[in-house]
Amino acid sequence: MNFEAKDAQESVSDRSTATIVDLYRPPQQTSAMTNNDVLRRIRYIFDFNDAKMIAIFALADLQVKRGDIIAWLLKDDDPAYEDCNGRTLATFLNGLISEKRGKRPGPQPEPEHHLTNNIVLMKLKIALNLQSEDIIAMVTLGGFRLSAPELSSFMRRPGHRNYRECKDQVLRYFLKGLQVKYRGEQVESAETAESTKTPTANSPYAKWIK
Repeated sequence: MNFEAKDAQESVSDRSTATIVDLYRPPQQTSAMTNNDVLRRIRYIFDFNDAKMIAIFALADLQVKRGDIIAWLLKDDDPAYEDCNGRTLATFLNGLISEKRGKRPGPQPEPEHHLTNNIVLMKLKIALNLQSEDIIAMVTLGGFRLSAPELSSFMRRPGHRNYRECKDQVLRYFLKGLQVKYRGEQVESAETAESTKTPTANSPYAKWIK
């Protein structure tokens, strides 16, 4: 992706943080989760504005523009939507770890090219300093039951005899639980909220994509 190509052209002083968060409220999910879905949900959970998202990427030594952020957050049927690839999301999660736990000196971790749900879960676990019981509690808050042995299998290295793939369903419920904890929202109300507020290429917010 050419990060320079979509630099913001106009001031964003007329957009409040609250408005931005509302615009990117994660819509109801029934299909497979994408990297864009994960990025969108994390932004919403922690109430990050554009400047904060850019700063988190910078903590992992990647410079992105406001236009990149918006293109990744648009609905996937929008003409201006762009895929957030695995390396990009891994970089953001590495930056989130530095944001929450402090940036370690020296070279930063190399982001993974192929990002799995297991890796996403592990990075969020590190960033938020969660113990296994905390993750289980988050999943429960999201409306799903997860056992300790199941969670342990997600944390194994691929190739280990007890390794199991973390399915989209588990990651989705974990993120829902984080939403309940950090935003104080009931999942049902947030998930069924009107999702048509996400800006499209024809909306007033399209100017930040070009």
